[in-house]
Amino acid sequence: MKSILLAGVAFAMSVGVAAAADSTTTVPAGFVWTGGYVGLQAGYAWSNANYDAFEYATIDYDPDGFFGGLYVGYNHQFQNNIVLGVDADLNFSGIDGKARMTWFGDLEPDEDHVGYSKVKTTAAIRGRLGYAMDRFMPYVAGGVSSAKYQFDLDHDGTGNMDFEEERRLTGWNVGVGAEYAVTNNLLVRAEYRYTDFGSENFDQDWGGDSTIDLKTHDVRLGVAYKF
Repeated sequence: MKSILLAGVAFAMSVGVAAAADSTTTVPAGFVWTGGYVGLQAGYAWSNANYDAFEYATIDYDPDGFFGGLYVGYNHQFQNNIVLGVDADLNFSGIDGKARMTWFGDLEPDEDHVGYSKVKTTAAIRGRLGYAMDRFMPYVAGGVSSAKYQFDLDHDGTGNMDFEEERRLTGWNVGVGAEYAVTNNLLVRAEYRYTDFGSENFDQDWGGDSTIDLKTHDVRLGVAYKF
């Protein structure tokens, strides 16, 4: 996950060098979004996360909660006010959930089996496309995401675990947001993001051929320093 963030930093630096070397680009009038930035963010996420044990049972974990972390990136603004950039983030979360297991063929959840889940960390690297309106910039973004996801099943609520699993899931994200330059160096942003972290099939002693997936929606706010 850290490698995703480091890759974002390296790519942002390469974009910055290339932009600086382009002496033929005319500097746009008004506030210019070109430059690197680093910031802090916090938000709230809700999810659709399912565990299926083939021919046995299912658990809709669906964790939700708050998260926070840091982000870095680089923007380049063109004369026509189009802004292209790269953005990477790393977050630590309190996104967790509790759910009852349901046996296939039964309508009611099993009160004796309780599942717990937690999204420990997430990371993403994204391309961004924005349009500069002086100090205001709406944008769309999309890229690759990764999460460290922990999920388990407690039998009879006694701490006697039927299984305890932790998986690294990787998928894609898309989002829409807006940034505002409060000063020449202080940027604030608000964003909605949808992430599909994908699914993973694995062989499990308790459930045999099993599948886990994770999809999240989130809203987040950020504040950054522009170099």
